[in-house]
Amino acid sequence: MRLATLVGLAAGSLAGLGSANLAPRNYDANDYYVLQLERGVNPDDVAARLDMRHEGPLGNLAGHHMFSAVKRNDDIVSRAVHERRRRRTSTPDLIDRVPFWQKQRLRAPMTKRSSPGPARGAFPAEKRQDVDAQAVQRQKNVMSELGITDPIFTEQWHLFNAVEVGHDVNVTDVWRAGITGHNSTVAIVDDGLDMYSNDLKPNYYAAGSYDFNDHRPEPKPTLSDDRHGTRCAGEIGAAKNDVCGVGVAYDSKIAGIRILSKLITESDEALSLNYDFQHNQIYSCSWGPPDDGKSMEAPGILIKRAMLNGVQNGRSGKGSVFVFASGNGAVYEDNCNFDGYTNSIYSITVGAVDRKGLHPYYSEKCSAQLVVTYSSGSGDAIHTTDVGENTCSSSHGGTSAAAPLAAGIFALALEVRPDLTWRDMQYIALQTAVVVDPSDEELQTTATGKQFSHTFGYGKLDSWALVEAARTWKNVKPQAWLFSPWIHIKHDIPQGDKGLTSSFTVTKDMMLKANLARLEHVTVTMNVEHSKRGDLSVDLISPSGLVSHIATTRKGDLSGDGYADWTFMSVVHWGEDGVGDWKIIVKDSQVNENSGKWVDWHLKLWGESIDAEKATLLPMPTEEDDDNHDENIPVTTGVAETTTLPPAVQQTPSELPSVPSDHPERPTKPGSGSTAEGSAGEKPSETEGGSGSSSSDSSAAETTTAESSWLPSFLPTFGVSSRTQAWIYGAFSLIVVFCAGLGAWLYMQRRKRLSNTRDNYEFELINEEEGEGLTGAGAAAGEKGRKRRGGELYDAFADGSDDEMEMFSDGDDDDDSQGRRAGGSSSAAAAGSAAAAASSSSRAGPASDEDDDSEEDSVDEKAGLRGGTRR
Repeated sequence: MRLATLVGLAAGSLAGLGSANLAPRNYDANDYYVLQLERGVNPDDVAARLDMRHEGPLGNLAGHHMFSAVKRNDDIVSRAVHERRRRRTSTPDLIDRVPFWQKQRLRAPMTKRSSPGPARGAFPAEKRQDVDAQAVQRQKNVMSELGITDPIFTEQWHLFNAVEVGHDVNVTDVWRAGITGHNSTVAIVDDGLDMYSNDLKPNYYAAGSYDFNDHRPEPKPTLSDDRHGTRCAGEIGAAKNDVCGVGVAYDSKIAGIRILSKLITESDEALSLNYDFQHNQIYSCSWGPPDDGKSMEAPGILIKRAMLNGVQNGRSGKGSVFVFASGNGAVYEDNCNFDGYTNSIYSITVGAVDRKGLHPYYSEKCSAQLVVTYSSGSGDAIHTTDVGENTCSSSHGGTSAAAPLAAGIFALALEVRPDLTWRDMQYIALQTAVVVDPSDEELQTTATGKQFSHTFGYGKLDSWALVEAARTWKNVKPQAWLFSPWIHIKHDIPQGDKGLTSSFTVTKDMMLKANLARLEHVTVTMNVEHSKRGDLSVDLISPSGLVSHIATTRKGDLSGDGYADWTFMSVVHWGEDGVGDWKIIVKDSQVNENSGKWVDWHLKLWGESIDAEKATLLPMPTEEDDDNHDENIPVTTGVAETTTLPPAVQQTPSELPSVPSDHPERPTKPGSGSTAEGSAGEKPSETEGGSGSSSSDSSAAETTTAESSWLPSFLPTFGVSSRTQAWIYGAFSLIVVFCAGLGAWLYMQRRKRLSNTRDNYEFELINEEEGEGLTGAGAAAGEKGRKRRGGELYDAFADGSDDEMEMFSDGDDDDDSQGRRAGGSSSAAAAGSAAAAASSSSRAGPASDEDDDSEEDSVDEKAGLRGGTRR
């Protein structure tokens, strides 16, 4: 048995070596880059073009590749792109087919969300007398019926609570029905997993495991504090045997993915969230940015792409299920909506409740939290497996313990219904959740008939109810979405209780055109300037009156950065039809010297499509998704068809001009390492929007307007406003007209030179005095000799100029040389005038990526004009 297990471990380890991009990294000697390549581009050709080595594809993220190069201080890809743009040549270049690149940099790993306080040990002695005798007998019957002999099972109160009866995950009847996690796999993305523990070895899934910290197949814990992942794994898949306790899905497979023990790059974290995602069904993530009440951090663009890739392509299109711990910063007034992992629509955010059904002091509240489940508090913690062959732990806790417990419960549901999508799992989780405290004053009855609180979400998970719901669940239709325009406020926020209010109206027609039947997630992206971010709070109020506290005050957040394109998320409005006025209220809670301005915001409604046939996949995110707030770019929805919009109209509840998309095609920003082009998937289609307004107690409501492009559809808009488009095309037209006129004039001059030699060409003086000194005696007054030969004028003004002309001559093109010499002072003046006009037009347009080279280019252009040609 032991030999077979070891053989299985070795085979699984070898399977993990299959990806070339998982080769060990040497950041001391090399630089590493991730490049997105357009379809059909050979990575080896790109590597040769940039003098790099192709390391392989970036896991399952289509079109993305890892490259390496000898270590140097600059970004060689950015330098190559900049040089390519500076040359302005029309010759095709592979660089043009690299829409995104990123130099990889080592950074600190995410923070583990383990028990924030000291270990409390087992049940206090004074509580033993309160054990319910009938509950204890039922527990013994379950153990006997299922053959559970694990020594600490009676201490695993989260599975069966014989003290506070009813405060457990209600799983024993699920086991008795034969549902124990068969054919389900959970990946524990953490600090390692002890695959040689006798409690975990039987269920260890080697092929889905990898160590991204030390780049080796086995994610075995190495550091002294590498215990977190093993404890989380024990909660899910600890085997039913004679070691420690059991996992909630004790026959499920568990994989270990190690990322939290050392410095790591964004690409490796992205790889971890897609690793073996056809077999790893659920990713349990008990970590995130620091829970310090002042951090505000979102995943990088590669990680965002990995998460979207997971829900779109993982499990053969059913989607990876990402489970994240809500965070342990409640004691610091932290809120899980300031964490870009937990407020993602692709995450199931899980908070904690303790063994008495109370809210632990550490568990963060937020509108993005879907459910809670059990963890440490009220004198006890979670009892589970620890690092070592036969080692157990009685001190696991924090929201770190809640997330894997939820992941294990979801594994039970996938055993019954492996066809559940990532969104189906969220539906059945919230619909079967049990209200923790019915007397909680903050409970709101939502459109689904369920009650929500920011403390406990929709309630605690009930394993039996969730699995039973999974049996008969009808899969929801594909996702659809509707984005509002950017609503511009640009107004100071009053201090105290007044606040600043803005609204956006969604109509039935918009929902129909967006193919959006009912809501699931609602997100708000906003920009607020403030000298002390922690003084701010933001409420979102739906048309039905439900309130989401999407941002709350944090005393410890002294940052002056405000909210910069930050996206908040809410699950409060699940099931609403979305039609009506959506209101945002921003408050500056403290009357002090710190003040701020609300700049803008836009609303995004996500939910189930009306017509599955019209649904499209959301494109991969880009770094420019929330740029160009003022530009005229079509709104995105989940419909595969487009709507033609009228030119510049005022927003009303029934009609809306074209509005910004989160995925527009537009040029790269100066200095950026990516572009919006080349994103995987199709662009969301256009639709009509609604009305936006803002108001405060001291100011009248503002009305936002937008304009549509005046250009024909076949001409590019360059991602800029109509006004800027007019400058660009106007300047271009002037240049074209000038060049055409100059070309025609030069052509006529050339024809004259070909038909008459220089000495035969004659010109007529305006007056006789102008001819004096040019020809001597041959110009007597009254003669027909008023006409003078062109050679005489040329010799008078260009003595010795043959050498000068050689500077600008190709040496082997006599006709071209003649054309250059034909350019007199009048043509040079005309060229200078046109160049000045073009320069003025350019200054009026948008900034160029080559601003740094403007002086050099100006010199080149002047030289070109003097020589009669331009580069």
